Amino acid sequence: MQADLPAVAQRGFTLIEVLAALVIVSLGMLGVIQAVSQTASNSVYLRDKTLAHWIAMNRMTEVRLAQTAPSVDKTSDELDYAGRRWRWTMDVQDTGITSMRRIDIRVSLAEAEDDGSALAMLTGFYGDAIAKPGTVLVNWDPLGNGAPQDGAATGGTRETPAAAEGTPPPAATAPAATGGTP
Repeated sequence: MQADLPAVAQRGFTLIEVLAALVIVSLGMLGVIQAVSQTASNSVYLRDKTLAHWIAMNRMTEVRLAQTAPSVDKTSDELDYAGRRWRWTMDVQDTGITSMRRIDIRVSLAEAEDDGSALAMLTGFYGDAIAKPGTVLVNWDPLGNGAPQDGAATGGTRETPAAAEGTPPPAATAPAATGGTP
């Protein structure tokens, strides 16, 4: 009966051929597993980075909405957010302008080592310089004495004497540059 079958059908696969096929399949599967693992760890990192950035923006908003200017100091605290424990550090520094302060906020996971690395870093400014009504520029006074120095370029204003006294500025003769009507 075996004499009727062709010689190729009787032979089958050798042990070496089977092992070679298993090695090729296992290498392919290893590559797929590593790709899936990398994708999962990237999504966890991006989620944590996004949450840390939200925490930094929330902290900056709280500082800007406070009734008083933040003190020049370095502060930190921990909070629970999105089921995790986070640590933020805020460093408030003086700038060359008396009424303005620089705020640097760093956010990291609370269980992470405090090696200076952070998932999110945010820089903002707090200031109380506001343009006078009827003007377009803020008069920055870097010395904080209320009057510009002689010959110093402090930003200036485009106000007329009437606008400085509180009366409305003269009517414009051309439409506004913002596309408004005259």
